[in-house]
Order: sequence, then structure tokens, then C-alpha cells
Amino acid sequence: MTSEHGRATTTAGHEAPSKLKRGITGPLLFVFILGDVLGAGVYALTGELSAEVGGAMWLPLLLALLLALLTAGSYAELVTKHPRAGGAAVFAQRAFGSPIVSFLVGFCMLAAGVVSAAGLALAFAGDYLAALVPIAPAIAAPVFLLLVAALNARGIRESMAGNVVMTIVELTGLLLIIVAVAFMVLGGGGDVSRVGEFPAGANPALATLAAAIIAYYSFVGFETSANVAEEIKDPAKVYPRALIGSLLVAGVVYLLVGLASAIALPADELSGSSSPLLDVFAATGAPLPGWVFSVIALVAVANGALLTMIMASRLAFGMAEQGLLPAVLGRVLPRRRTPWVAILVTTAIAIGLTFVGDLGTLAETVVLLLLFVFLSTNVAVLVLRRERVEHDHFRVWTWVPVLGIGSCVLLLTQQEPHVWLFGGIAIGVGLVAYAVTRVGRKAASRS
Repeated sequence: MTSEHGRATTTAGHEAPSKLKRGITGPLLFVFILGDVLGAGVYALTGELSAEVGGAMWLPLLLALLLALLTAGSYAELVTKHPRAGGAAVFAQRAFGSPIVSFLVGFCMLAAGVVSAAGLALAFAGDYLAALVPIAPAIAAPVFLLLVAALNARGIRESMAGNVVMTIVELTGLLLIIVAVAFMVLGGGGDVSRVGEFPAGANPALATLAAAIIAYYSFVGFETSANVAEEIKDPAKVYPRALIGSLLVAGVVYLLVGLASAIALPADELSGSSSPLLDVFAATGAPLPGWVFSVIALVAVANGALLTMIMASRLAFGMAEQGLLPAVLGRVLPRRRTPWVAILVTTAIAIGLTFVGDLGTLAETVVLLLLFVFLSTNVAVLVLRRERVEHDHFRVWTWVPVLGIGSCVLLLTQQEPHVWLFGGIAIGVGLVAYAVTRVGRKAASRS
């Protein structure tokens, strides 16, 4: 994979002007993506994976990583070619020239982000928090999202600084699991044979494919980075390296955590747990209080929520700038230069969603919505190949987006009916919002 002119570099001074501040460097971007990918997925959904594939959790995690890398290659090309806030919606508009298609792609992305943030808020307010303080989830989840919004509004550099700290903490938690189980095995504990065991009567191939949908949720955080493209310094040079590198690092960590979890606990104990990694850590007998790991897990969930809400607010801002959402969402704070109206609106919707649904359903709905976005992005890469830009940019091998299209179609066929219902409602809301926006803009043009 190379740039359009044979190298993954760009020429200084080719960055398009933006109302947003370019404050994200290469290392910050790497940590940004890694922190989002290493979010609540593995902390909260390990039990769900175990229910599908027993101890063979590493298989769907590996499959999900490979599928995610395909679409990530398409993002690397399009983001460096068109580094604008709005991500997939901007790509769809340039590729297909249809406002309704662009809107639906952007709205699916936006809806997925807000739904994901709501799910993460529920995860934060669940058993990991209950192990520390007895606060009702109905109170903890909204307060948590308001605190995330406050940090988001303060500024991108402040949010990134918080992300660096939280990413280190959440990565430390996962490494603790890996190391603790390694010592457990060296001490004669655990059962290594469980890593190849599937549930009784399960078809390994079908079970792995079904679990890959859940595992995919643990990797989809990479798309968040496309929506901060206007705030990245020298995006054509640093974006592909940060994106692919962070996904590979996260994939290795996830595979090791999946193996460690299966070794430490039987599948029936993992599948019935709402705080699976805390249970894994406790099973190792490591000389560290359980509440410490609960704090680490909460930090991981908080980091995922922060980065998801950064994406959602920047996407809403970008769509407003493109005329796809009301112009008020494009307002920024004079000194902070952060999209404050978009932050308030997306936070309010996420708070409302915490009162409906559960983490599992919300996670699968996020994947469904994002699969439509990823399908559009993979097609857009091929359509926009004939379009030339004045600056150097990354170029992915043609077979990558082709296989990316196939992977999206494959995963869409595995979704459950109730997930399609949730996704359909979200898309229906999007169509209504689009119609209202169009009517409002026509009325404004006449006056």
C-alpha cells in the first residue's frame, strides 16, 4: 500500500483550511485510535463471545481483526485524499453525488456513535461501578455522559491528553490479565485445552461467524478517527501508519486476552458474567485487590465513550457544514473552537437512549449501522479512483476494498431480526430528520 505517487507522504502546506484547530500529531492519533479500539468491547463483551464459541474466543477475534483491516485500508486512502470532518458522509457525497445517500451514510455513522455511547454509559454504570459504589444506573449513566461532554467541549487537545492517560490505564488492565494468567499457568493452574473447545453441539464455523459480529464491535472504533481528520497535522503522512498500527496492536492484545480468559475460567462461568474480566482476574489469585481492576475497567469504558462522543459531535458538525443537518450544529466555541451545539445535542440523545435497550442489543445495532457505512466507504474508494487531488495521499491495493465489500455483506447476513428492527428505526429517524432539514433550508432560502 502506497501513496498516489508511490510513497505515503504529503507536501507541507497542502492542508485545507478549517475552522477546527489542527492539534493532533501522529503519536496522539495512534493513541486516539488505540484507545477507542481498546475500549469497552473486550471488557464488557467477553462473556457474550464465550457464550457463542466457548473457549475458542481467539478465532472470532482474529476473524474480526482481518475484516476490520480491510475496511481500514479504504479509510486510510479516503481520509488522506479528502481530510475533512464528516468522514464517510463526505466520501459518499463525493462518490455518489446524492444528498440522500450521503445523509443516510453520515446519519448511520452518527446514530452508531450515539448508540455506542449510550451502551458504554450503561456498561460504566453496571457491575464494574457497583463493585465500588452503590449508585443506581439510571443516575450514574446520565451523569457520566455529562462529564464526558464537558471534557469534549473543553478542547481536542485536552480530550486527547485525557485519552492518552486513559489508554495507558486500560492497556495496563489488559496486560494485567495476560500476565496474571501466564503466572497462573506456570503455577499449574488454568486449563490450556479450553482454548479449542466449542459449546456442545455447536458448528465451529457458524459459531465463529456469529461471534465475529460481537467481536467486530471491539474493533470498529477505528472509524472514529476519520471524523477528526480536519484536526490532524499532516494527515496523509501520519494517518495510515497510526490507523493500521493501532489496529494490529489492539488485535494482538485482544487475541492474548481471549486466550487468557479461556484458560482461566470455563466457558459457562464466563458466559454468565456481566463483569467477565474482573472474574478472570479474580480466578488467577493475583495479589491485587479486585476494586483496582474495577477502576481500570471503568477507565477503559470512559475512554471509549469519550472518543465515541468526540466522533459523533465532529460528524454532526461536518454534516452541518455540508448542509445535511441544521446549520446550528456547525457553531463552535469562540476560544475553544469546539462544536458545542453538536456536543450538547449528541449527548442529550445518548442520555435518552440509556433508558432503553441493553448493552448486547445496542452493541449489535452499532455493528449493523456501521456495516452500511463501511459498505459505502469501500465502494466509494473504487468510485473515486478516477478523481485526482493536488496533494499526495495513501493508496490501498484494489483487492482490499473489494474484499471489504464482501466482508460487509457477509456480516450483514448474520444479523438477528430484532437488531434489524432497531437499525430500521434509527434509519427511519434519519429520513425524517433529512426531510425536516430540507424543508427548513428551502423555507430559509425563500425568506
